[in-house]
Amino acid sequence: MSTTHIEDFNYNLPDDRIARHPVSPRHSSKLLVYQRGKISTDVYLNLPSYLPKESMLILNNSKVVQARLNFQKASGAMVEVFCLEHSEKYPDVQTAMQEKGSVEWICQIGGSKKWKNGPLNFPFQHSGKEQHLIAEQQDRLDEYFKVQFQWTDPELCFAEILHLVGDIPLPPYLKRSSEARDEVDYQTVYAKEPGSVAAPTAGLHFSEELMQKLSTAAVATVELTLHVGAGTFKPVKSPTAEEHDMHAEFIEINIQALQKLIATPHAQRIAVGTTSLRTLESIYWMGVKLLQNPTTEWSELNLSQWEAYNLDQNVPFSEAITALIQKMHTSGTPHFYSKTSLMIKPGYRIRSVSAILTNFHQPKSTLLLLIHAFVGNDWKRIYDYALMHDFRFLSYGDGSLLWLDE
Repeated sequence: MSTTHIEDFNYNLPDDRIARHPVSPRHSSKLLVYQRGKISTDVYLNLPSYLPKESMLILNNSKVVQARLNFQKASGAMVEVFCLEHSEKYPDVQTAMQEKGSVEWICQIGGSKKWKNGPLNFPFQHSGKEQHLIAEQQDRLDEYFKVQFQWTDPELCFAEILHLVGDIPLPPYLKRSSEARDEVDYQTVYAKEPGSVAAPTAGLHFSEELMQKLSTAAVATVELTLHVGAGTFKPVKSPTAEEHDMHAEFIEINIQALQKLIATPHAQRIAVGTTSLRTLESIYWMGVKLLQNPTTEWSELNLSQWEAYNLDQNVPFSEAITALIQKMHTSGTPHFYSKTSLMIKPGYRIRSVSAILTNFHQPKSTLLLLIHAFVGNDWKRIYDYALMHDFRFLSYGDGSLLWLDE
């Protein structure tokens, strides 16, 4: 495996090019189109005209949860508890979100020195009564903590608790607190499955009007779920990609979605966002693992950071996905849950799609490494063009349609 130097993915991003709020309507965001080395500018509302007939967009339907909880101690000191992912007690995010009365989560704690021990109490009103959310530290896990939450209303599930008392976890580079409008703005119009602590931002440009326009143009959609973790903002501090510890994320996909994927030719499959692409590439490799060992247990399909690079590189996409479908049939499993730490970096060959819709990403980020896998060194030309043509960057910014150079 060749060495990837992170400094090669640095560029100058002026602070005033970082979008603090989205444009309205969503579909008026600018769209950079890159195909066969040529770059042009349009807006998202005109996206259907750039897609082949009978294309299929693969969407990540994960829903951002209000995962930041701001507790105030009796002393007045504030402690922020940021819910990152469910503990190992639960098989998947959905189960943990539906827990009533109490739940365990892995959390990042802001101001942890102020919270040495003892419970934190968050009083809130619900159904005309005062309720309480109690947080207690269970264990220290390197830079994170295992926290047990308990609440007084036994009819409320944890997803409802977060909605009642939590704040939207905006990216740190926005350098502002969340506002009421972010509850709508920082959510895709097709979000369904609660569990993300960051939005799958490529989908933020899609309005109901654009979705209807795509449908009229016979562009199909298929949904999968990758719950975006806070690790997506984790800066790469090591000098090479190979020394970086890639964050893991939870994925879910149903058998009907897999069947639609293999029924659609490669040239017509387009990933909406890096999270959709990471899911598609991960399930491909999970299928490859199944082909190598058909008795592999579901839990053994979880994909580690570099595992894909050591598997059979020549399995067709449809064969790998068919292996997953067959296992789901034989085991009576309509939904497939797993976990991926896959890192897509220069030299990686994309198997699942022919194009990606994606925003403009931070300098020296793992997402830029993924973009290189799509367009090679032309990523620099694309980003220079975007900077020169007043594109807005990062989560609330504009986006791009990038085609593989095949």
